[in-house]
Amino acid sequence: QVQLVESGGGLVQAGGSLRLSCAASGRTLSSYVMGWFRQAPGKEREFVSAFGLSGMGTYYADSVKGRFTISRDNAKNTVYLQMNSLKPEDTAVYYCAASSFFRGSVRRSHDYDYWGQGTQVTVSS
Repeated sequence: QVQLVESGGGLVQAGGSLRLSCAASGRTLSSYVMGWFRQAPGKEREFVSAFGLSGMGTYYADSVKGRFTISRDNAKNTVYLQMNSLKPEDTAVYYCAASSFFRGSVRRSHDYDYWGQGTQVTVSS
């Protein structure tokens, strides 16, 4: 089992940057598919970015491609989401998630077993 804690959210002006962190306790994150999702008020949770299992690469939603970068520090057992050129439509609660198995897609929230508590990102225009 793994416990996930997100941090790094906040209020930023459009065009600004934030870096979210997802720190894990328990098993090493390299054993998991790791994803970032977000949920805006009144909307469904949506996929943002993910690491596949070792060797599977990284994945991004079209809406964030070229602006967001997912990375990991295995020594710190932490996954990051660097968010640049932020837009008001990026405003949401951002969640880190982990999946013990690759179930055919990294983009489906129901394929993830563990979730953090979320961190609020607000982008003002």
